[in-house]
Amino acid sequence: MLAGPLFSREALTAPRQLKSYAIRAGYLFAFFVLLYTASQATFGWQQYRSIGATAKFGAYIFQIFSFVQLTLLLFASLLFSAGNVASEKDRRTLILLLMTDLKDRELVVGKLLASLLNVFVLLCCSIPLFVFVRVLGGVSLIQIGWAIAITAAAIYAAGSWGVFVAFWKEKTFQTLAISLLGMVAFLAVVEMVTFAVGANSTAGIWIGALDPYRALAEVVSPFSTGRINHISDLSLWNTFGVLVGLAVFLNVVTIFNLRRWNPSRSVFISVKENEAGEKTRNARNVWNHPIIWREIMTRAYGRKIILIKLAYVLFAILIGFAILGGSDSAELVMGMVSWHGLGFILLGLLSLLLINAQAVTSVTSERDGLTLEVLLATEITPKEFVLGKLVGVFFNAKEALILPLIFLGLIYTQSGIDSAQAVYVAAGYVMLCLFSAMLGMHSAISFDNSRTAISNSLGTIFFLFIGIFICMVLIVEAKSSFALQLPSFLIFIVGGSIGLWASLTHKNPSNALTLAAGVLPFGTFYAITAYLLGESFSVCLCVCVAYGFTAMAMLIPAISEFDMSSGQATIEK
Repeated sequence: MLAGPLFSREALTAPRQLKSYAIRAGYLFAFFVLLYTASQATFGWQQYRSIGATAKFGAYIFQIFSFVQLTLLLFASLLFSAGNVASEKDRRTLILLLMTDLKDRELVVGKLLASLLNVFVLLCCSIPLFVFVRVLGGVSLIQIGWAIAITAAAIYAAGSWGVFVAFWKEKTFQTLAISLLGMVAFLAVVEMVTFAVGANSTAGIWIGALDPYRALAEVVSPFSTGRINHISDLSLWNTFGVLVGLAVFLNVVTIFNLRRWNPSRSVFISVKENEAGEKTRNARNVWNHPIIWREIMTRAYGRKIILIKLAYVLFAILIGFAILGGSDSAELVMGMVSWHGLGFILLGLLSLLLINAQAVTSVTSERDGLTLEVLLATEITPKEFVLGKLVGVFFNAKEALILPLIFLGLIYTQSGIDSAQAVYVAAGYVMLCLFSAMLGMHSAISFDNSRTAISNSLGTIFFLFIGIFICMVLIVEAKSSFALQLPSFLIFIVGGSIGLWASLTHKNPSNALTLAAGVLPFGTFYAITAYLLGESFSVCLCVCVAYGFTAMAMLIPAISEFDMSSGQATIEK
């Protein structure tokens, strides 16, 4: 009754779709593969395992599962909620919903819960998995309960933020960019303020409660803070209450401003005429390449895109101040990367997500705005369209491309990296940016539904780097016995290849894309192992070859057969 007919429709139709069951089964299967890989990396092929070792492994795998699930579901809830509302705006169907007798509460809460339905179902599906980990020992049911509760509260808060931004902003790219930047900046500010006031002070405890990762760290290591003496004393009601309260506050603000924000004033803007009946705006000269002109010289992605760029620059300055201005400790973070490298990774990952979002929305906005068919009916060739869009992507996201390179230069000036390594890192990063942009274009062309295209594109980038991080953690855990655990890692890699193949060859399968899906995960695995062994050139070469080949495998069919891949027939002139 609270959510209204929008949620009711989603709850009735979602179970009828085969992909709903496939997603749940695949989600649990991925965790069991991770469990098997971690087991082999920890124990190898040993037959005898003591009770203490098994319990220690149970606590270790509980930590991995908890943080991985929180990260995945946070990103999924943010993406699904923001994308769901943004797609309604792009298709101009939100105006129709506003014309119905739906209450503002039903529209906002209904869209939110409908977007989070599959996410909460995945969370519920993970409960038996965590109970299975409990059988190994080292974990209590209280810890499992609080881990699930904190994740649920964080999902609700992230989804509420995504819906808030989506109803507030008009353009899809603005919605995605502000949602991502806002969540990352929020967590960073919370950590900085908590550190400034003291984590053990009263203010620090309540401010730190806004960070679900900090609360989850206390759940997986309950005695590390020294606040409790028995596991039954574990209580994180402050974190749960603060996150739920924040989500409710965002919902209330969205409900009260729904009619003021929507429909946007751009719907009513028309060309003004003077008293003589002539238009006051003169026609502008279009370049010989109209796609590039449209991407660079018009406000195709909103009038306040400069605010997003400013927020990204401020976040980059914040990262630079926190990392470069901090301690020069030689200790590696989790035994994998230096503190300077961690700052570059965080900034680079956010840049890749923004570039990917810019690329995918540059095409989906054309389709939803019903201008893609008009473009395909003109004399614009597929090559002009795709390359023009790519030029526009890198022009509009130039800050996301350049600032990590500036950050890398600052690391070099502080002697945190030598000149050869700086060149290798820069080359690899630029290649990843090209891959990210081309993946966004490929997903937008391959998927007819804009929401599915955005989810597939951003999800592929996100899951790729989550997989890299997990793989690095397991390799460091395996240490000297890595060669014995190689078969278990192969299962992990093959699973990634299958998922990538399903994503790349969704609509237009080809031998090149199939080869790329098979080679890319193995090339990434080799780059990881080479990096952990202290190599530089081989890592750069592998990244450039693997990701460059994949980008070309997506680019060449797009610039030669874009009209066919978009569902249009080629007409001989």
